[in-house]
Amino acid sequence: MLIDNHNRKINYLRLAVTDRCNLRCNYCMPAEGINFAKNDKLFTIDELYTLSKIMVEQGIDKIRITGGEPFVRKDLMVLLRKMAVLDGLKDISITTNATLIGPYIDELKELGITNINVSMDAINKETFDTITRRKEYETVYQNLIRLISEGFNVRINFIVLDGQNTQDILPILEAMKKYDVSVRFLEEMPFNGGSKNFDTIKWDYKNIFKHIAGAYSNIEKLESPRTSTSINYKIRGHKGTFGLIPSFSRTFCGTCNRLRISATGDVITCLYGKPSMNLREVLRNENAEENIKLHILKAIGSRAKTGFEAQKNHSSVFDSSMTSIGG
Repeated sequence: MLIDNHNRKINYLRLAVTDRCNLRCNYCMPAEGINFAKNDKLFTIDELYTLSKIMVEQGIDKIRITGGEPFVRKDLMVLLRKMAVLDGLKDISITTNATLIGPYIDELKELGITNINVSMDAINKETFDTITRRKEYETVYQNLIRLISEGFNVRINFIVLDGQNTQDILPILEAMKKYDVSVRFLEEMPFNGGSKNFDTIKWDYKNIFKHIAGAYSNIEKLESPRTSTSINYKIRGHKGTFGLIPSFSRTFCGTCNRLRISATGDVITCLYGKPSMNLREVLRNENAEENIKLHILKAIGSRAKTGFEAQKNHSSVFDSSMTSIGG
């Protein structure tokens, strides 16, 4: 079992398999993209599995596969097949932009990997195209509906961007009202390729809720797990639910059970902090398993108590693109 220096149990790993993405979302990276890592700086599939196995042995029982866009890796399913039979791993989930997942949906279901988060920041095609700087709306929407229809546990992650997509908040709730899906609205964070500078945001989780409550009178607050990052609600007459994630306000820090490892091996103990160490060469050298475990214990033994404390290492907008740190 992994316990950090604030007595928080760490059982959830967000594992990035690539920093590459086929979209260019304007809040995540500049239009020209970033300098993506060369292949020799990325974990191989075997290394990702070995790392997963070591982490599970230390008490991790939930792993979320992230990117970049995970399905940019042509060999991703090789990893997922191996992880699906890993003793002690209770849940494998994936965060994806749903542009490339289509051919793998059937096998994912066979493997029991049914918890899928789809990043979709607009229900209007023009807005979607503007934010992503690509024209993949039809593919994303079709794959989204297919996942829902085939019984996957789908959550839509919608980052609320002032001046860009707030007009889509109510329409996406209406579009999804007949589906068993959770639409989760996230506060914008200062990861956007260095194009902004903000200390406060207009669309925090309270204002997002006020906007929704202005249109729907019958909203019920739901019970959520203690470690949940979202505050969850049910609108009467809607089959699914919606959630608010205070990713900028950071009201959930006290129960944080997460650890991130980037595709290049950086250990990130807080999304607002800088990497505490890198495991890539540790994994490639002798006594890898023992040394990885020691490094992980050291990392969680010096975690910041909150995201505000971790953010002190940054000045204004963060110097990393979201795609490079695993979302």
